[in-house]
Amino acid sequence: MRALFGLLFGVAGFLIGREAYINVFSAHVAGEWAQVAFVVITPVAGAIVGILIAPLAQSLFEEQLTSVEDSIERLAPSELAGGAIGLIVGLVIAFLIKSILFEFISVTGRTGNYVAIVLYLIVTIFAAYLGARVGAKMRILPIPLAAATGSALAKVVDTSVIIDGRIAEIVESGFLEGTLVVPRFVLRELQTIADSVDPMKRTRGRRGLEILGRLQELSAIEIGERDYDDLPPGSVDAKLVRFARELGARLLTNDYNLNRIAHLEGVAVLNVNELANAVKSVVLPGEELRVTVIREGKEPHQGVAYLDDGTMIVVEHGRRLMGETVDVVVTSVLQTVAGRMIFARAKREQSASSGT
Repeated sequence: MRALFGLLFGVAGFLIGREAYINVFSAHVAGEWAQVAFVVITPVAGAIVGILIAPLAQSLFEEQLTSVEDSIERLAPSELAGGAIGLIVGLVIAFLIKSILFEFISVTGRTGNYVAIVLYLIVTIFAAYLGARVGAKMRILPIPLAAATGSALAKVVDTSVIIDGRIAEIVESGFLEGTLVVPRFVLRELQTIADSVDPMKRTRGRRGLEILGRLQELSAIEIGERDYDDLPPGSVDAKLVRFARELGARLLTNDYNLNRIAHLEGVAVLNVNELANAVKSVVLPGEELRVTVIREGKEPHQGVAYLDDGTMIVVEHGRRLMGETVDVVVTSVLQTVAGRMIFARAKREQSASSGT
């Protein structure tokens, strides 16, 4: 790289020095020997100056190249494709403008030639940059996440699903196919939770890291390197929705608020809680169940029991039955955002009421 930059800037300096002699110094230098000296000195001096500037130009070039590489890594496949197409369109437009600019040649001669070349370079750079930016923003050729991950069923995973832990069992069972994409900012949030001074948060964070380890053993996850510097560091939900929308993926979560936001943004959501509710056993009014009342309910006379799948049963007049295993008859079933809730009455109490 040093040799290449030294050669390029040395040759450029040599040519600039020669042009400077021809257009500037030759008219002001008298004497044959002075002319010969300037013919040799100005190109050589230009080459030396170019070689001295080369390391600075190389350092600037490498710095900008690293910045471009980092920016490209954060781009979605659709943005890369759109940027490439926009770049090509910009270059084509610049080429078409070239014929207009080079009309200066026939009008103003050599000076017009230089002006046309400079203007053409400026227009080319501007058109290429503008085309690439517009193409990336508009995503002229949208590429879904399937093209990046090799699966048409890729899903972006939320922190709440990882901490919840049920995702590992769902993947092991084979009901959840495709690649699970865990964005880097989700990993950072999970690590922050695991390093929290709050013991409860720290336990949840470490549990999430263990679940990630299990998913990695199943070869079910990929890390998404995309991030959004224009969004605040703590706005993980906004980043998740934007990440899933731009990559054409579904969002896997059990966060109710994130679920609603994603729907408003037009992002398909897979909610683990909705899946759990869907596979729970169906209980109809009039059906008999055998449950254990473990605590009192919100109302003074109510008792609360649970089915094996976690469904809560509110037993009317069941407070005095706490700690007992009783037969109950379902009176109604209520579907809430949090899940299914069953209301029941103790069978022996219902029999007594019927006898009366």
